[in-house]
Amino acid sequence: MKYLIPGLRKFSQDVYPQQKKLFNELSKGQSPHTLLITCSDSRIDPNLVTQTDPGEIFVIRNAGNIIPPFGSSMGGEEATIEYAIEVLGVKHIVVCGHSKCGAMAAIAQNTDLTALPSVKRWLGHAEATKRRCQHFEGEGHLDKTIEENVLVQVENLKTHPAVSAALRAGTVDIFGWIYHFETGGISVYDPKKNEFVSSETIAEKSENGFKEFAIS
Repeated sequence: MKYLIPGLRKFSQDVYPQQKKLFNELSKGQSPHTLLITCSDSRIDPNLVTQTDPGEIFVIRNAGNIIPPFGSSMGGEEATIEYAIEVLGVKHIVVCGHSKCGAMAAIAQNTDLTALPSVKRWLGHAEATKRRCQHFEGEGHLDKTIEENVLVQVENLKTHPAVSAALRAGTVDIFGWIYHFETGGISVYDPKKNEFVSSETIAEKSENGFKEFAIS
């Protein structure tokens, strides 16, 4: 706690007063524009990476940024997704993996997780990722697994009724990202090229706010 208390003090004494107007507005309710699904890894800070303020993004975090298919898990992902779309009306959903992901490393390396039964059970929701990547070899095996997992989780996401209905109505877009924390870069999935491309490269070319990179 000795690492946290000074931060709490700084927030209440310095940061909050400077943004009091924002927090007063947030006390009336929230209207985030994006649901961000990412990993629990401590090296990821969604608001820092996206440079967004409190209230802008609704976040789901878990090991491996995994979204179980609808009805297959008793976790809170289903409820959070449904609430984000049906109540908060988010317009965008981002599934964001990241480099050096420990959960994906366990899948890529077929790690024995007998001593971690809960982790083993949870990663079972990424079985499709494991099977798709079992033929990958060499140095880029983990990177390919991380990328493939994002696409698998996007497919799982579409099995959720609220998401399916919103896609049908054209009220939500889904995007796949990879965050490279060691460089600060973001790779965005390009459905036309069927590959992840640098966000810096496409930022100059995007004509309508990256909408052409939505995974329908």
